[in-house]
Amino acid sequence: MLAKFSLTPLFFLFLFACPLALCAQSPAVNIDGKSGFTAKLMNIEAATNEIFRYNASLHNGSGKPAVFEFKSNLPIGWMISYKVDGSQVTSLNMDPGSTRDVSIEVNATASTVPGKYKLPVKAITAADTLSLNLEAVVKGSYGIALTTPTGKLSEELTSGSHKEIHLEVKNTGTLPLNDIELSSQLPSNWEATFEPSKVKQLEPGKNIAITAKLKVPDKTIAGDYAATFTATNSNGNSQAAFRMVVTTSLLSGWIGILVILAAISLVYYLIRKYGRR
Repeated sequence: MLAKFSLTPLFFLFLFACPLALCAQSPAVNIDGKSGFTAKLMNIEAATNEIFRYNASLHNGSGKPAVFEFKSNLPIGWMISYKVDGSQVTSLNMDPGSTRDVSIEVNATASTVPGKYKLPVKAITAADTLSLNLEAVVKGSYGIALTTPTGKLSEELTSGSHKEIHLEVKNTGTLPLNDIELSSQLPSNWEATFEPSKVKQLEPGKNIAITAKLKVPDKTIAGDYAATFTATNSNGNSQAAFRMVVTTSLLSGWIGILVILAAISLVYYLIRKYGRR
């Protein structure tokens, strides 16, 4: 007959403590004498005014600490930055056998001609030089501008009126612009609608006319107001800031004059009637 036995609390403690202890161990270092500088993607395509982002990995395979200094040889005017854990660095102090993730961000100049560009990057120590040969494929540039056909950015309106403002969206880049949306920032209670309200696609060098239909509330106090219209898509935006001059309507002015004259006439009548008593 098999002997009966029970699992003691000591057994459970051993069962669960061992995996926890293994999990708590720090990862083993890799000291193989072979340091390396690699990237997940070596070739990235983007527009001229976008950032080329590369995710790299730097490994110190030596048996002693090392300071890696980052160097690059870019086209004239291009900019590069290195980030580790979100902080920008120019060098990195690494323990023996350790590996760190390095984010490399490259900006081309606005005048860069579309094409493929080599971006040699190096991580240098006193004893070693690690090379990483990146490539950037510049496909063109995005550019959007919101203006008016005449360049005029001021309008005169009357209180309680409607006004059509003629705008123009231009593609000033070399790549098509997709899904351009129109919006506005207006004084309180003012309203604006756009025709069309969205542009599906705008080819390079082309423009499209936009009509903003503006409604000014009744009893708006005469004076200067600011209104901003914006054209936005995923690649950029452009604003047109207007000076809006609100005046009272001619009818309102005549009504005000008539009220004043009526008040003067009433005072005159009361003086004539009761002034000598």
